[in-house]
Amino acid sequence: MSSDNAASSPVKSPTGQQAAESGEVAIQTEEEVSPGREVSMPVLSLLAFIVGIVAALGALAFRYLISLIYNIAFYQEFSFDYDPNSFGPPSTLGPAIIAVPVIGGLIVVWLVRKFAPEAKGHGVPEVMYAIYHKDGNVRGIVALVKSFASALSIGTGASVGREGPIIQIGSSFGSTFARRLGLIRAQKITLLSAGAGAGIAATFNTPLGGVLFASEVLLPEISARSFLPVVIATATSTYGFRWMAGADSAFAVHQLAFPVFETVNFIEIVLAAVTGLVMGVAAYAFVKLLASAEDWFEGLPMNAYWQNVVGMTAVGAMGYLFLLGAGQYHVLSVGYSSIQNILDGGNTAIVLLLALFVGKLLATTISLASGASGGIFSPSLFMGATLGGAIGAIGMGIFPDADISVPTFAMIGMGAMVGGATSAAMTAIVMIFEMTRDYNIIVPLVVAVALSIGLRRALVTSDIYTIKLRNRGRLIPTDRTTNMFLIQPVTEIMNRNFKVLPAAMKVGEALEEIEVHETKVIVSDDQRIAGFVRFGTLRHDASRLAKETLGSLSSNAFIIATERSTLNDVITRMNRRDRSYAIVIKGNRGVPRPDEIVGIIDREEVAQAVIKNHYG
Repeated sequence: MSSDNAASSPVKSPTGQQAAESGEVAIQTEEEVSPGREVSMPVLSLLAFIVGIVAALGALAFRYLISLIYNIAFYQEFSFDYDPNSFGPPSTLGPAIIAVPVIGGLIVVWLVRKFAPEAKGHGVPEVMYAIYHKDGNVRGIVALVKSFASALSIGTGASVGREGPIIQIGSSFGSTFARRLGLIRAQKITLLSAGAGAGIAATFNTPLGGVLFASEVLLPEISARSFLPVVIATATSTYGFRWMAGADSAFAVHQLAFPVFETVNFIEIVLAAVTGLVMGVAAYAFVKLLASAEDWFEGLPMNAYWQNVVGMTAVGAMGYLFLLGAGQYHVLSVGYSSIQNILDGGNTAIVLLLALFVGKLLATTISLASGASGGIFSPSLFMGATLGGAIGAIGMGIFPDADISVPTFAMIGMGAMVGGATSAAMTAIVMIFEMTRDYNIIVPLVVAVALSIGLRRALVTSDIYTIKLRNRGRLIPTDRTTNMFLIQPVTEIMNRNFKVLPAAMKVGEALEEIEVHETKVIVSDDQRIAGFVRFGTLRHDASRLAKETLGSLSSNAFIIATERSTLNDVITRMNRRDRSYAIVIKGNRGVPRPDEIVGIIDREEVAQAVIKNHYG
């Protein structure tokens, strides 16, 4: 039954402040406001389809923009021809290459400070903050500024990834699109998350990974109304990007070496477990080092431009030193070529792999802390590939007959490092599987990812995304449990301690019949439910309000629910009409009457249901 059957004309009530000033009873009332426009699931799915198309176009444009800037910065050529998975020739600039990240970084700092401070850093924490603390609002200009700022950072050598920017770009479009249509908060967040998932799906050609990233990291709740649009957007962006740029995965992975002489290889599983524990420590180091580096740079007695000069000079110097010692810049830019080389069996020297891990860890934290704009997903893959590859190389030496290979454990390390750093376990597992397309990797990969996340969480609760916001007092929940309490019938949680009193009754008379802190008061007008009154703390002399009638103080900001309703039904309708009070009646016919009331659901009842779900 629709709550529109409740009293339709507003009833004037004193504000809480007026009641307090009168000195007697604090009574709270509510005014109905428009919460926004809610579209049907087919319409929302169509909007998600549009978001997916835009995300695919954005990912492609972003890739070409990076290519152009990289060629200009390193080779002084106006060209879009750039394969990030292959090593290019050294720049003709020689030692002057150290200045390239600095120059690019200075432009990035100017863009970010001038137009969109949210575009600084790796982007995902800002998206999460918008979801939990800004009603899903991400400014449209963020997409434009983030595109140019991140392309400049990556193209000029900052040690950051391209997936963080496309996540923020996709989420910015989804949020802006939803705001322009005036959608309610929940659907705005759904389109925002759909845009983010679509962006990462197109970037790595991993549609399932994109869906799971949005579900694990961004969506506050998972249901058909939020999950389906995300699936549509990610599938659309993936296939749109494949149509425009080809169906190749992010990395070319040859068939991995897994032993076939036994169903379960004990040595392989043990080594995968060791890899997971090592990656848990590495993820902990990454999380803490990045947070400390950001605080350290912010505390330097110099402005943002000089902070960037200090940081990016160090990054440029590290890249040049790797060129001198290992023949390639390695730690500069996204590092896909180094990852691909490891997966091809190129870099297998343990010392070099460990040096690459340490170098990328330092270069990424310094780049982001000093003002670069880019993601942490690709650097996590790089660190996982190098450290995992080193573990594989050590395992090959210890167990030469166990069919262990560096590429195999590089892939396991990639998944474990991503999972440990981001807490997105299923995203890490599924994305690595989508990249390798080899089911044999699943068992050791699951073991490694689980242990990595478990150990990192034992060392520090926050992950690479949430620690930045937590350290600044902008808390994001680290655990999201299934909201089983929402499926409870209202009869299990409603308050049965209520009184139905006539609208003409004086407040003084009502106070003699009820327990102020216990009894809910429903106001009736003949055979009609007229409203409710919330009696707060009784203060001093109640003589002034005692002569007022309940009808003059009641509020009609309630909904009507039936005994067969679930708490989810009630909360959904409360949200749509901006109400916080439900009157439960028996039966489901005609206009609800006062004698049909069986219970009340107020803020206290909802809060108790939530508390019992989490801690009961």
